[in-house]
Amino acid sequence: MEAFSPTPPSWADNAVHALQFRCPSCQAASGEAQAVWINRRAPVYTHNHKRKWQEFYHCGCGAAWWGWSSDRPPNPWEEDLAEAGPV
Repeated sequence: MEAFSPTPPSWADNAVHALQFRCPSCQAASGEAQAVWINRRAPVYTHNHKRKWQEFYHCGCGAAWWGWSSDRPPNPWEEDLAEAGPV
């Protein structure tokens, strides 16, 4: 399964919205998911005209959940990369 496939995987059908952007069943972070699918077919536009997508995650515990791309927590490595400058 590719994250950018236009066709949703079957496990996404029963996904629940996770308000904390982690598995609602076992609290695993999104990076620990077994599979990911991003619904890029239907972006939503925020009040300031930015796009966000539904990101679906299939957790190792078997639960399927989704969250808005705009709700994803900051990447701790992103700041380190910005400070390092261009490669």
